[in-house]
Amino acid sequence: MHNRAMPAAMAAEAAGKQGKFWEMHDKLFQDPRALTDENIEKYATEIGLDMAKFKEDLKDKKLEAKIKKQQQQGTTLGARGTPAFFVNGRFLSGAQPFEAFKALIDEEMKKADALLAKGTPKDKLYDAVIAKGKTKP
Repeated sequence: MHNRAMPAAMAAEAAGKQGKFWEMHDKLFQDPRALTDENIEKYATEIGLDMAKFKEDLKDKKLEAKIKKQQQQGTTLGARGTPAFFVNGRFLSGAQPFEAFKALIDEEMKKADALLAKGTPKDKLYDAVIAKGKTKP
């Protein structure tokens, strides 16, 4: 991960505590090379965060531990960089063209349809679909 990954992740999580995770996410990804502390604070202001709470949450050790746990799980599952995707437990690495996603999703849809046809209850379908996929370290 790059040297500004943790501050960016902390900013997104801190914004999330105020219900604005995705707004911060979008700001952070507008220009990933501009992830300075100053810009992160500017983004927080632009999306209307309570700045005192945001600055306090940026130091929250529980948020940091949550992020580190997620990073470790991703690494264990093979996601050692971004972007990394999992579709029903199947790993798709790196920036991929639309066709790669479509092919994978179409395969997964066929599996799901087959399971339904064999009598898998709808409320158990996801568990059945991911049974052989990577979902845990």
